[in-house]
Amino acid sequence: MQTDQPYTYQIPSELAGDLKLGMRVVVPFGRGKRKVQGFIVGFSNHVDYDGKMKQIDSIIDLTPVVNDELLKLSAWLAQTTFSFRISCIMTMLPSVMRAKATKVLRINKAPLEPSIAALFGKQSELEYDEDQFNPDQLKAIIDAVRTGQLTLDYVVKNQARAKQVLQITPAQSVAELKAVLEQVAANAVAQQKLLKWLIEHPDQPIEQPRLASMLQIPISTINTAAKKGWVNKQRVTVLRDPSKHSIARNYPLALNDDQKQAVDQIAASIKNETADVYLLEGVTGSGKTEVYLQAIQKALVAGKTALMLVPEIALTPQMVNRVKGRFGDMVAMLHSGLSIGERYDEWRRINAGDAQVVVGARSAVFAPLKNIGVIIMDEEHDSSYKQEDTPRYNTREVAKWRGAYNHCPVVLGSATPSLESRARAGKDVYHLLMMPHRINNQSLPTVNVVDMRNVLINDGKTDFSEPLLTAIQHRLARKEQTVLMLNRRGYSSFLMCRDCGFVLKCPNCDISLTLHLKGHRMQCHYCGFEQPIPNRCPNCHGQRLRSFGTGTEKVEQQLNQLLPNASVIRMDVDTTKRKGAHERLLAQFGSGQADILLGTQMIAKGLDFPNVTLVGVLNADTSLDLPDFRANEKTFQLLTQVSGRAGRAQKQGEVYIQTYNPDNKAIQLAKEQDYEAFYRSEMRIRHIANYPPYFFTVRITANAKFENQSAKVIYEIDRYLRQTLTNGDIILGPTPSAISRIKNKYYYQLLIKYKHEPKLQSALEHVLNKYQTAIRHGIYISIDSEPVSFM
Repeated sequence: MQTDQPYTYQIPSELAGDLKLGMRVVVPFGRGKRKVQGFIVGFSNHVDYDGKMKQIDSIIDLTPVVNDELLKLSAWLAQTTFSFRISCIMTMLPSVMRAKATKVLRINKAPLEPSIAALFGKQSELEYDEDQFNPDQLKAIIDAVRTGQLTLDYVVKNQARAKQVLQITPAQSVAELKAVLEQVAANAVAQQKLLKWLIEHPDQPIEQPRLASMLQIPISTINTAAKKGWVNKQRVTVLRDPSKHSIARNYPLALNDDQKQAVDQIAASIKNETADVYLLEGVTGSGKTEVYLQAIQKALVAGKTALMLVPEIALTPQMVNRVKGRFGDMVAMLHSGLSIGERYDEWRRINAGDAQVVVGARSAVFAPLKNIGVIIMDEEHDSSYKQEDTPRYNTREVAKWRGAYNHCPVVLGSATPSLESRARAGKDVYHLLMMPHRINNQSLPTVNVVDMRNVLINDGKTDFSEPLLTAIQHRLARKEQTVLMLNRRGYSSFLMCRDCGFVLKCPNCDISLTLHLKGHRMQCHYCGFEQPIPNRCPNCHGQRLRSFGTGTEKVEQQLNQLLPNASVIRMDVDTTKRKGAHERLLAQFGSGQADILLGTQMIAKGLDFPNVTLVGVLNADTSLDLPDFRANEKTFQLLTQVSGRAGRAQKQGEVYIQTYNPDNKAIQLAKEQDYEAFYRSEMRIRHIANYPPYFFTVRITANAKFENQSAKVIYEIDRYLRQTLTNGDIILGPTPSAISRIKNKYYYQLLIKYKHEPKLQSALEHVLNKYQTAIRHGIYISIDSEPVSFM
């Protein structure tokens, strides 16, 4: 069982004065006095306890790994997400520090105190094991770390190691090396190259692989030089650089009136240190990114730091290039596309104060920045900002908490804000900043809705209507580019037997398997199960198996058949699994190496390519009929965002939206690019149905290996809540979840809708604690405040 209360331990005399808030320590816990890891969250001079108090055993960290702000944030986060505080603290740290780590002490400056120098001997680093040092040695080590003579690094075996390289430096003076050069044989060309470089760069250490590559000499030549005493070799620790290529410098642009007004208001909040929340509602291509960059510049000039959040890795390459191009080495990145080691090194830079600007996805909201001057959240409506695992936090709410703590503005930017944010702006809880015009007054793209019901009757052999196919051909003829979106990966949605109607399903989940032609596999997109495509029906053994539905893989095949001279890049989960794949594919498309970019929703937002003049949505209905009250909102946002990829420069853009529901309100208003009209229409529906933003929501889910276990527990919780909460609340369910079985676990849920419920917090905390023991029987309870998805 988890515990959610702080425990009091005695500080041993040898550690008195050395412990700080946010350090990790090893303590004996429970009757068996097993050793566990704990975080120091407070100190006290008095304790109401008569027995013998246990002592802290040893220190894991020599400096704090969680600062005071993040400690306070963890307490708030635990309460609002109905999670245990330790889970919240661990979420804030890089995974390298959550796993079992080996700690290494490294010498920074000499000379060391004799007792410490004796521990190192001739080594430059030493594995740090708190149990191997006596109290006097530990005290001396802590002092050496504080004075900068030693540093402590965390190394996870087989995962993240501090990166070390062989560094080459001249071992002789320039005059001595010139004398050596005169004696070298005329045919020893590699040695001559090396000596000349050493003479020309006498004070420049260089990594051995880079030196060999640059001079085009073998490593053996450098080894020979070391044996002859010409050079010294030394292993040094370097920080990993996630930027694999040089980024061109960019400079502030002249602002139009809309941009200037936005920057001026944000700058005033930075100057006055007020925790204002701004909703920057700007149409696609209106120049929101430049507003962000100039707001960050205002914070830096004021001596503060800045945090910029983007939805996910697909957005990161272009955005990071813009930010790094503007602010250079003071920028750090934190997102899932980094290796464990790169992420750890970037976190270290931030924690040490060496990075003043952080750009990253959801978890970057916990970056250990100090003195934050502005927090920016681009595409604030995006559902990836909600964490789906414990702690189930919403990044927007965490950003607002940090803004209040640091007395700095929070900027929420989007062309299609979430209804919750837009409603708060309407009530003046947020300050609304409108940017209704594209840069240079370029017009929005022309949007055409294609009724696929008629197309299906007339043809139905491909997923392309005649108008869209013709438009693509026109772009190919004019050497312009096209973006095509289908929010479904794979070759087809399912495989069905034409004789008996059997559909091949996942054995672990209540969902059909998706056909993937590459690899000739059937895959489950929920649990990862896969099997070969069968030749016969498993039910009736018939051979008339047919695939139905369309995915990006099938569309790519159709494009190759319909437009054999067009080059196509496909971007989906299957083609972007490798590290750096997003950036590589986007760079190829941006440099004109492909005519068509085909992808899922990962290509819908943030991409800015001046030669893209056509956007095609192959099926606008994929998210319309989902069992989710936000289905219309998500459809409108996705269509508006992807439409905004067209005509962002001087060329006029055009969009084709293919749909079987052409009269749907979300599709019609997306055609007009009219967010405000959609907002008013959808708010009326939400008001009638008692959904957010008029009500708050909490979803409680129970899952277990056996269906009767899940059902029993969720009905127990339902009875308790109906007896405890007031009559003003609405409880929907219990009911099986939309997908009732995932990974051989059965899911049941209920939804609470409320406006003001004073008893809700204590009631949910009671549920959380009561059902901890159920975990022993394989029954898990989760509480999700303000869920963004009901699938």
